[in-house]
Amino acid sequence: MKPFHELLKSSAAAHGHLCPGQVVGVRMALLGCRLIGLEDPTCREQIKKLVVFVEMDRCAADAVAHVTGAKLGRRSLKFVDYGIMAAAFLNLETGKAVRVLSTEEARELAAVYAPEICGRSRQQLVGYCRMPDSVLFRVQEVRIPLRPVDLPGPSRSKAACDRCGQVVRDGREIRREGMTLCRPCAEGAYFTSARDICWPEMNWTPGEPPGLDAPHDGPAPASRGGRPRAEVIVLR
Repeated sequence: MKPFHELLKSSAAAHGHLCPGQVVGVRMALLGCRLIGLEDPTCREQIKKLVVFVEMDRCAADAVAHVTGAKLGRRSLKFVDYGIMAAAFLNLETGKAVRVLSTEEARELAAVYAPEICGRSRQQLVGYCRMPDSVLFRVQEVRIPLRPVDLPGPSRSKAACDRCGQVVRDGREIRREGMTLCRPCAEGAYFTSARDICWPEMNWTPGEPPGLDAPHDGPAPASRGGRPRAEVIVLR
C-alpha cells in the first residue's frame, strides 16, 4: 500500500479539502485492511476480496473509500447510517473482519500530541497524525454474515412492488401480509409529494458512446477490416 502521507494527500484532493476526518479515515482504512490481511486492497488480486462498511456520512467515509478502492457501485462499499465514526473491513476470502472505531478521547488528546499547534482543527489534524493507532482507535474483531444478494457482482434478484410497480433489486423488497413491497411503500420514504413530470427537451440523448467497451460484455466484435464494429441497440 502507498505511504500514509501520499494517501492522505490524494484523499484530500479527491475529497476537496484536508481536515482531521481525512487523517482519521486514511489511518482507519490502513489499519483495517492490514488487520484482515490485505496489504494493497486496490490491486487486481485483492480488490474483489474486500467489503467495507462505513457508519457515518462524514469526511472520514470518503477517505476510507479512497484508500480501499471500495465503491457503492461495485457493492464493495456499504453505508450503515449509525452516525458513528467507525468502519468495518471484511475479507471475503477468509471471512476475517474487524471494526475500527475512532475514540472520543483522541479529540482531547490532540492537544497533548500537538501542543505547539494553534487552532483546534489544525491541532487535531497534526495530533491525529502523531498519535499511535492504540490511542486513535478501538478495534473489535467481528463477524459479518452476508447474504448472497449482498455480495459484489451482478444483481441476483428482482421483484416488482405490488403497490407501485417499481422493480426492487438485490433482495431489498419487503414481504408484508402476502404482498411484495418496496421500502418507500412499506415504510415511508425520505421524499414526499412525488409526481411524474415532463420538462423541455426531455427527449435529449448524448449520442453514441465514444468507443467504450462494456466490461461485462467482453470485447466488441470486429469488422472484416479488424476494426471494432458498433452494435446497434434498439430500445422498445
